[in-house]
Amino acid sequence: MKTLSIKVKGAILSIAILLMCLFIWHLATTQKAAPSQATSTNSSEYNSLMGQGGGEAVQKTGFPTLTQMGQTIYKQLSHPFYDNGPNDKGIGIQLAYSLARVGLGFLLAMLVAIPFGFWIGMSPLAYEAFNPFIQILKPISPLAWMPIALYTIKDSSISGIFVIFICSVWPMLLNTAFGVANVRKELLNVAKTLEVSPLRKAFLVILPAAAPTILTGMRISMGIAWLVIVAAEMLVGGTGIGYFLWNEWNNLSLSSVIFAILLIGIVGMLLDAAFGKLQKAVSYAD
Repeated sequence: MKTLSIKVKGAILSIAILLMCLFIWHLATTQKAAPSQATSTNSSEYNSLMGQGGGEAVQKTGFPTLTQMGQTIYKQLSHPFYDNGPNDKGIGIQLAYSLARVGLGFLLAMLVAIPFGFWIGMSPLAYEAFNPFIQILKPISPLAWMPIALYTIKDSSISGIFVIFICSVWPMLLNTAFGVANVRKELLNVAKTLEVSPLRKAFLVILPAAAPTILTGMRISMGIAWLVIVAAEMLVGGTGIGYFLWNEWNNLSLSSVIFAILLIGIVGMLLDAAFGKLQKAVSYAD
């Protein structure tokens, strides 16, 4: 009950902070127009130029108002899957392209990182042999690989998948190796006493024990992958949420840019929450 109470209080505080931010946004972007003055013309163009909107709210800065943001959100979400050509696709299609690239690159990284991490985690000699190469390649920005990927692959979509692969592989690899290498000795001794085969020991003893650490690496990798795909799509263009954001900036649609930023944050939060649930499911109490 105490934990639930803390969650409720936290939710209420979050809502209060959100409302305060929206109120500050409203004050920063709108103001009341000056009272209408008696003029010899009723021209709406003249009133607009003179800033005499009859007491209606007018734009104060170039930043979009909450009303404009609401209109943009409604417009984008009411028809998310329209397709009017290469440079005019709905936000749902753009988001699907980005998630597909992230998913494929992440899956390829799993197929490489987890088995390889198992091997170097179980073999100290292999770890010492490969660790210098891992430490050299790990700090390189994934986007630094983009020119080489574009030159060799010559396809922007596949190059984006390769960048996701290269940025996802290192956290999974290192966390898998760490988790496997630090399995409790008591578990390994029991498996040795029972003369369990190496394959059964790997799947029935080491994998369950190392699973929380492996999931931590996967969670970190997914967060990095979602960050990188947005930047990669802004560079190579074509399709994706990153391209959508950059294209809307080129169209000077700041409200659409902010909408894309919010959507990127929400999707990233949902992906992290999904891996958090999965990590909790495989965790166990000592």
